[in-house]
Amino acid sequence: MRKFFIFIFCIFVFSANALEKITTFNKELFDKAQSDGKVVVVNAWAKYCSSCASQMKVLDKAKSEFNNIEYFTFEITNKEISSLLNVQYQTTLLIFKNNKEIYRSIGETSRDAIYKAIKSSI
Repeated sequence: MRKFFIFIFCIFVFSANALEKITTFNKELFDKAQSDGKVVVVNAWAKYCSSCASQMKVLDKAKSEFNNIEYFTFEITNKEISSLLNVQYQTTLLIFKNNKEIYRSIGETSRDAIYKAIKSSI
């Protein structure tokens, strides 16, 4: 019986972590942010991806440290968004400025590297 409760607990814990990853990308908001002159940061993730979670933690902290930046996320399995942005892999990070992609990385989770890319876009 004890093993059963531990198993149920683990399911809820892992499910809660998965719920934190949500798609916030919206084409209209993406276009509006760019037309408003904002720097736009987009990252692609997958539910099972630990490097995606690491990248998202860095980006969550960056949100409070950098102004005039819009952040969007999307699940890599969303073919419409993946195709629109030409993204094929999870843990892809894109930065746009003046309606142009100015930065792209795959698998980058280093706080220093991500912050450097964001700072260079401001």
